[in-house]
Amino acid sequence: MCATRKPTNADVVGAMYQAFERRDIPHILDQLDDLVSWDADWDDNSAQSADVVLMRPRRGPAEVAEFFALLAEWRFQDFAVLDIIGTGRQVAAEVRIDAVLPNGGRIADQTMHLWTFGEDGQVVRFRTYTDTAKQIAADSGADTVHGTGTVVTGFLLGLRGGRLR
Repeated sequence: MCATRKPTNADVVGAMYQAFERRDIPHILDQLDDLVSWDADWDDNSAQSADVVLMRPRRGPAEVAEFFALLAEWRFQDFAVLDIIGTGRQVAAEVRIDAVLPNGGRIADQTMHLWTFGEDGQVVRFRTYTDTAKQIAADSGADTVHGTGTVVTGFLLGLRGGRLR
């Protein structure tokens, strides 16, 4: 008789990304602790300081559901989980995205998601490690893929030899 193997935290993370692709958000929310910190414990995050809607700090499954409601309005050109790393208390996922936002902004980036699990197997913290300049630009309506929009091109035009003019 075979014993059923308990899924690792990496298995749980992989299943949540599969649920996201199926738009099964309730499955994701079921994996979260009631007090989950969703990008809510940064000391200083420039995208949050700029009030990028998607990067706003959230706590608890109800606020995380609002996050996924925002993502439902995005038009994804590409969403791929490139790798899931770790099986212990923390699991990281490298994710590639290319999406058009409702305001016409577009972001293409490779992002790292860090999932932290509690002793009960529930997600207690989620953090996004991303290019915050791209997040700010896309949230402002710029196209970070083709370099159009005043936020991106203005910043890039100001760079000379790795320094701002």
